[in-house]
Amino acid sequence: MARLQGQTPAHLREIVFVIQSQSNSFHVRRAEKRRADLLKQSESLTQKPPTVLYLHSLSDNDGDWSILPLLPYFSSSFGENSSWIVFLEEETHIDMSKLVHILMKFDYRKEWFLGKPLQDEESTIIHHYAFAENPSVFKYPDFSAAWSLSISLVKRLANKVRDEPLKSDFTIDLKHEIAMYIWENGKGPRLTGVPELCTVPEESPQAKQCATSLSSLSPLCGEPVRKEDIFVAVKTCKKFHKERVSVVKKTWEKEAALFEYYSDHADPSIPTINLGVPNTERGHCGKTFAILERYISDAVPNTNWLLVVDDDTLISLPRLQVLLSCYDPSEPVCLGERYGYGLSQGGYSYITGGGGMVFSREAVVRLLKSGCKCYSDDAPDDMVLGMCLNALGLPVTHSPLFHQARPEDYARDFLAHQVPISFHKHWNIDPIAVFNKWLKDDIISTTSAGLNKIDKTEL
Repeated sequence: MARLQGQTPAHLREIVFVIQSQSNSFHVRRAEKRRADLLKQSESLTQKPPTVLYLHSLSDNDGDWSILPLLPYFSSSFGENSSWIVFLEEETHIDMSKLVHILMKFDYRKEWFLGKPLQDEESTIIHHYAFAENPSVFKYPDFSAAWSLSISLVKRLANKVRDEPLKSDFTIDLKHEIAMYIWENGKGPRLTGVPELCTVPEESPQAKQCATSLSSLSPLCGEPVRKEDIFVAVKTCKKFHKERVSVVKKTWEKEAALFEYYSDHADPSIPTINLGVPNTERGHCGKTFAILERYISDAVPNTNWLLVVDDDTLISLPRLQVLLSCYDPSEPVCLGERYGYGLSQGGYSYITGGGGMVFSREAVVRLLKSGCKCYSDDAPDDMVLGMCLNALGLPVTHSPLFHQARPEDYARDFLAHQVPISFHKHWNIDPIAVFNKWLKDDIISTTSAGLNKIDKTEL
């Protein structure tokens, strides 16, 4: 395809859009609406529409949500006739004409990594304490604002992926890890910030200056799930009954209708239930599988949803009720903050336990029917569950509203466009103050105002 020298791109069809979609039916519907919007806009701008891909359908490998393993595919499929690969999330609204105008300022024949920059205020565990001396020096993209790679950069990275096997350990915060991979200790480009890539609401006055914004694409999913439809299981142990359980009782326990504490010691004053599994310093797999067995037994009320949390998880149950209205409990839903292990080497995705793990009854039934078990009581429960789900071909569904760490472990601008559902850990914080600041709603979020606020922000 002939291009005008120095123009980038000459045509919309030279941009490949990749929606970072998921296979759960709710997310497929959102991605389809996003694709339809992109194609509708393109009709008025070009005769031939651009390529719009769904990330979840590009391969059968569940771990390809980590994107890097797909770079050789992007290079071989689009390297000759495309200028840019643009990644966006399901809620990212794109003003097509503005985006094309912005991309034309950059020469696709050079290596460009474009996005809305995020930075850490302090070194954080979720980024392996990178740049500990000066965390704010490194910028990484906010995926919600869309981010772009020039085809020149895609080709070089694709060759690198082919020649050097990707690391096979943990995928925790993909946006940071991709930026680190591209930067390659100074051998590759840093993120170039583009002010027109925004995370303000699509309807806001500020969005008029933006090529991207956040959309309330989906209608409200319906009435929030009733609290009586969620069974809440809290994992604890005797040594934390006073220190941690008291925080749960002072913050979010009162929002639950069906609630049990599971411990290595039965304490009627809380009360806690001893499942007969000894406490372990780490892992807790035996305890979690005992909770799953109890959930589908006659010992507890029959509900559509199970929430499993740690005793130092801080969570908003009303916001969870709103979120769950978007999901079908007749499907095997496993929802929370998604991490990965060995994704480039045939590994698996899992819901990280500290932020809260949500399961539909159907998912629990299928898990237990499969015969999947812990290899030891102290195995990491969230990772074992991930292995089981992977073996069954059941997807892990990611929501960025669940958080495995504390608010200060996330970039301020990233949290600014969220109404978060959970955080985790009491380390060096006042957990009650954190709950009141981040998770407590002055007006119960089952009101239409609360629903609208949450839906427009991130659901």
